[in-house]
Amino acid sequence: MMKFGALYWSVAVLACLGISACDVSTKAQAPEADAQETAVQDEAADETKTALPKAASGAEVSMVDGTNPDDWPSYGRTYGEQHFSPLDQVNAETVDRLGLAWSLDLPVGNTTTQPIVVDGVIYFAARYSVVHAVDAVTGELLWTYDPEVPQHVDDAGRMLIAWGSRGIAWWNGKVYTITNAGRMIALDTETGEPVWEKQIIAPDDQSYFTAAPRVFDGVVVIGNSGDTGPTRGHFTALDAETGEQLWRFWVVPGNPEDGFERPELEMAAETWSGEWWKFGGNGAPWNAYTYDPETGTVFVGTGNGFPFNHRLRSEGEGDNLFLSSVVALDLKSGEYKWHYQGTPADTWDFTMTHDMALADLEIDGELRKVLVTAPKNGFFFVIDRITGEFISAEPFVKVTWATHYDENGRPVEAPGARYEPGTTFDGWPTVFGGHNWQAQAYSPQTKLAYIPVVDLGGTFTDNTDETTWDPEHGEITTGLDATGDVENSDRPEEATAALLAWDPVKQERVWRVQADRMVPAGVMATGGGLVFQGAVDGYFSAYDAATGEEVWSYDMKAPGVIAPVTYAVDGRQYVTILTGTSGVPSAWGRMVHDLGLDYRSIDRRVLTFALDGEATLPPRTVVDLQKPEDPDYEPMPELEEAGRELYGGMCATCHGYKAVAGGRAPDLRYSPMQLDADMFEAVVQDGALLSAGMPRFGFLSDEDIEAIRQYVRAQAHDPELDEAKNVTGMAIAPR
Repeated sequence: MMKFGALYWSVAVLACLGISACDVSTKAQAPEADAQETAVQDEAADETKTALPKAASGAEVSMVDGTNPDDWPSYGRTYGEQHFSPLDQVNAETVDRLGLAWSLDLPVGNTTTQPIVVDGVIYFAARYSVVHAVDAVTGELLWTYDPEVPQHVDDAGRMLIAWGSRGIAWWNGKVYTITNAGRMIALDTETGEPVWEKQIIAPDDQSYFTAAPRVFDGVVVIGNSGDTGPTRGHFTALDAETGEQLWRFWVVPGNPEDGFERPELEMAAETWSGEWWKFGGNGAPWNAYTYDPETGTVFVGTGNGFPFNHRLRSEGEGDNLFLSSVVALDLKSGEYKWHYQGTPADTWDFTMTHDMALADLEIDGELRKVLVTAPKNGFFFVIDRITGEFISAEPFVKVTWATHYDENGRPVEAPGARYEPGTTFDGWPTVFGGHNWQAQAYSPQTKLAYIPVVDLGGTFTDNTDETTWDPEHGEITTGLDATGDVENSDRPEEATAALLAWDPVKQERVWRVQADRMVPAGVMATGGGLVFQGAVDGYFSAYDAATGEEVWSYDMKAPGVIAPVTYAVDGRQYVTILTGTSGVPSAWGRMVHDLGLDYRSIDRRVLTFALDGEATLPPRTVVDLQKPEDPDYEPMPELEEAGRELYGGMCATCHGYKAVAGGRAPDLRYSPMQLDADMFEAVVQDGALLSAGMPRFGFLSDEDIEAIRQYVRAQAHDPELDEAKNVTGMAIAPR
């Protein structure tokens, strides 16, 4: 069950229920381009062209694919979001000389922010959006800027789910960071001082921000995240120089009686039923944005609906636009161009908020300008980026919810995929997706996509008859329960993560490298014919981009799940990656725990490599954790059950499922705080550790606090948690 106000997250989240198909097409695309449309596009392209942005030194920085490889100025390096660099000094012949050039230790906290690099300076955010500037050659820390997120946020809901951001942006001598509560801040790259700051959501907006903002042709774009309440997804564009809001695109329609902000939302409202607006509808575009400067089009990947269960959200009717879609908008005006909906009437949390790369591919003898993406639902999509026309989709992991996509781009769903109450569906993929937020790459050199995938099946069960459905009085259920089951999987050898090379034209696997742990990591491809990827076990590897052969590996002595970047200074190529595990779903706590890792022992660092690098790292930090003696503990089943529900809603996202932590926050079973009721209350209820990132749950009663404490004590006394492997039921994957 989920409660808002006293925010409950179900420990076993998400299942599904059936609907009838809506008669509105999966896609609503622009008319086929004729000569007049081509002329309009050419004119639009001319209008969108701007001078190249400049670094503080005055050097021009290109963000167009295939140019100026020395920098990595945006999340995907360029507008096309390929996570590819043409640099080739480090290649299959030289990679065995790749060594550590320097390292920089970081404070405890989130390190899941991919760096950007411009003109010899690395920029990244750690902890709660604390921005760092580091000399890219020496590793010298130049400056930091702390937006003091915990001190500004009195909303535990945002704090517990929004652990920081996946990246920052750069443009014309400024870097841009977003806080989880929606403060967009532009900083001077030389001094780290704020240039401007804008609050982009209202106080009553229950959404939050974890995405990396992008700057496309002088426009800062960012989408919100949802799932902590009745949120409505939106995508916002700001002027990069002033912070002025230029436009906003709402993903789902609001209450029709209030009118519609845009004409396309009136169209979208025809695909909804019931009183969806009372629950927000969600659709939050929480991760993926791509830009085509030739047409001035920004592509936005949108999220799942809320509640997750389509029967609750929309009375089981309609496609629910623009959920789980790619939406094409004009960058300068925000005008709607077209959309393609990958999962109509989504009821499995199959978001489409995952990397979208631009590519030019020869398909059936014709060169097509396409967008390629591998979202949660397990199908790899190729879409015409000019018109929105569906070209193809094929499963890149095991899929059971649909058999294929028809010629119109609609999925043909498997019998039983949409649950009626009282039934259970063996679903592949799960809510983790075949691919989640970890960056994929596309190489124009090999014309292959490289995807960090998860192969995991589980059960989806409708729970609408078990829980309260009363948004006006604060209690809401998702209508779904879902669990992933590794040990009972019918393919245990693939119930894990892997690195997959995929041919978008042939729509087939080229190679696959299996991982030992089910924690995928972001990917980077290079002109040296290499694919780089970190891992939760601490090894950083390079693979031959054509064959998948591992050609280099380095023990980072700490997990690394964010994608690496590469750049060049004075003719020397460098490769940089951050270590740490924040952002890893709490469900993987058992797996991280099995590696002997703990919040206190994980080394957070910036690691930078170059040919003939000779720096070294100290041994892995080892902390001898001992559970505190608790001779006064007595089982109290009713209190512990109440604590279990509260813990699942308030604590599991950070402190781990069943209190087995995954490195994102301390393992409370080893904390002496559980023995001291006053100390526990001071931290959880009063915010004694707010500055360290621990939210203040002031709305919890003294009885609630004691129930959580009792549950933690019970988990500390459970010997099965020290022996069990592969616990995979989850609270909620970080967004």
